[in-house]
Amino acid sequence: MNKKNILIVAGIILASVVLRLIFNEMNWFNLVPIAALGIFSGSILKNKTMAYLIPFGAMFVTDIFFQLFTETPGFYSFAQIFTYGAVILVTLMGTQLNPKKGLNILGFTLGGSLVFFLISNFGVWAEGLIYPRTLAGLGECFGMALPFYKSEFATQLFVNSFGADIIFSCIAFGIYNYSAERTGTLTPIRVKSNNNNSGQ
Repeated sequence: MNKKNILIVAGIILASVVLRLIFNEMNWFNLVPIAALGIFSGSILKNKTMAYLIPFGAMFVTDIFFQLFTETPGFYSFAQIFTYGAVILVTLMGTQLNPKKGLNILGFTLGGSLVFFLISNFGVWAEGLIYPRTLAGLGECFGMALPFYKSEFATQLFVNSFGADIIFSCIAFGIYNYSAERTGTLTPIRVKSNNNNSGQ
């Protein structure tokens, strides 16, 4: 059903992977909208297994590439578990989003970015290599990650992440809804699987 829409989704995912690789080489960190990709796939894919695999797979594939073919470590520390967990949680948020409502899309996108930011930085604190595992250490960890606070690099990461998520959501949901209106199908995409109960 709606093979054209499925191809559009696949193209957006592939673009996300390629852009993450390119931006990393250019030192434009966090400019790839992983959180927004989770919101998008969770919202429009009826098959929820596929919805979770898409953003998780996009991150995992690029991390493997980083590990094997670049000087950037793809798998760097215990804190990365929290980053992957954040992707799953943000995708779960996306399953509650109606992809036809613009204000809801904006709210979920900003919320997903914030959740991703909080959980990934919590992982840095929980690892205990940079900040002590105390409440003061947790506060320092989040404080140093906030924009416009002591670190230009932290500001770049924060602004890039939120900005990329908003831009991606505008483009991705815009393309999806335009295509859905043209084909007369404004329902989530159903991806077939071998399991008859999948996506119900």
